[in-house]
Amino acid sequence: MPERDVIVVGAGFTGLSAALELVDAGLDVLLLEARDRVGGKVESETLSDGTRVDTGGQFFCRDMAELMALIARNGKTPVMTHYDGEMIYRPAVPPQQGFARWQGVDALRDRMIATAPDDPDLAKLTAADWVARQDDVPGDIRKSFLRLIKGLWCRAPEEIAFTWLASNDRRITNTYSEMEMFLPDTLHALADQLAARFGDRLRLGTAVTGIEHSETGATVIVGDERLPAKRLILALPPVMIRRLPFSPALPGQFQKALSAWAPGLSIKLQASYDRPFWRERGLSGAVMWHEPQGLYACDASRGDYAGLIIFVGGPEAQQWHERPREELTAFIREQLTEAFGPEGGNPRDIHVRDWVNDPWSGGAYSDVVIDLDARYAEDIINEGIPPIHFASSELSPSYPGYVEGAIVAGRLAAGRVIGALANSRSKIGGE
Repeated sequence: MPERDVIVVGAGFTGLSAALELVDAGLDVLLLEARDRVGGKVESETLSDGTRVDTGGQFFCRDMAELMALIARNGKTPVMTHYDGEMIYRPAVPPQQGFARWQGVDALRDRMIATAPDDPDLAKLTAADWVARQDDVPGDIRKSFLRLIKGLWCRAPEEIAFTWLASNDRRITNTYSEMEMFLPDTLHALADQLAARFGDRLRLGTAVTGIEHSETGATVIVGDERLPAKRLILALPPVMIRRLPFSPALPGQFQKALSAWAPGLSIKLQASYDRPFWRERGLSGAVMWHEPQGLYACDASRGDYAGLIIFVGGPEAQQWHERPREELTAFIREQLTEAFGPEGGNPRDIHVRDWVNDPWSGGAYSDVVIDLDARYAEDIINEGIPPIHFASSELSPSYPGYVEGAIVAGRLAAGRVIGALANSRSKIGGE
């Protein structure tokens, strides 16, 4: 088989964005995806009533400039997430008390972001260690901050490296809520639309079983097939990259950088109703659980569809992943009953997407760094090992863990490849 310019492995938004840049640059590109669909951690399913919903990544805001521009160029129109009305706090507290608590959480988050990245006193701390040191902050605010970590970063604060967490959060720079809006026909439909541009340059259901590499190129092994390329982009989360067999093996420092990560733990549920009854009561549909930690709900209604999304993150997701699905849905009905009354606990349907230990992404949202000795894991991976380049939302300099970050990471990787190939051609021409 003739050598291609570039092979991109992974057709999430990172891989799609990288491959589109490369195609637009006139390069011969092949995009491989192990799943039978594109989108990566963005996916969709059709409910029993015919409504298509995002079961993976879904929300974004106007601050996410690259994604907003991509949406506009592809003729999509977002809808605003409904936030009018009061939020429910569980266990119940007066709205003023709940609002004050989350103002305190935001202030503690700002304190975390403001820490000095090179402070040696922080180097060996977990996120829980750092929170415990903030003894001038009321206990309920510290507890709520730990809840935020479980729900947003989807891992136990006792595991996550604090310096990584602070660095990660510095790059999430939105002023509007990251859940400000979504696409009524799904974000996954946008991924499908992008994928349609590739034609036979996209191969689904194609799992990579090995990678051979040298200074002059890489060969991707797919079963009995060998696919050579001048450059290779692995548009995969770190926890998935380390599962691939490389020949020769990756350098020890690189293997350590990859092993520093653990996958996010998350379950996303969609509760469907005949109407958004909470709005009639002056409620936003948002529920913030102080206990059990790691739960959050919001209104996902649009058009003639009424529904709530419930996120379960961190250790709580791991616990429910190991139990029967019927117990999970019964638990969610119980939680919705306590929040909204009997009407809340009686949706016509609850759809469950369990992302814990997902076979092709490892988990949901984003990997997190749990090795306290792997301070520069991201920098090492981003450097790559020519001719192999690595890209994922987790490694993005902007909005890591979000679709915006995936787009940025993919385009940056494509830029590095385009530059490297141009440099190689100029050297050949000068000889």
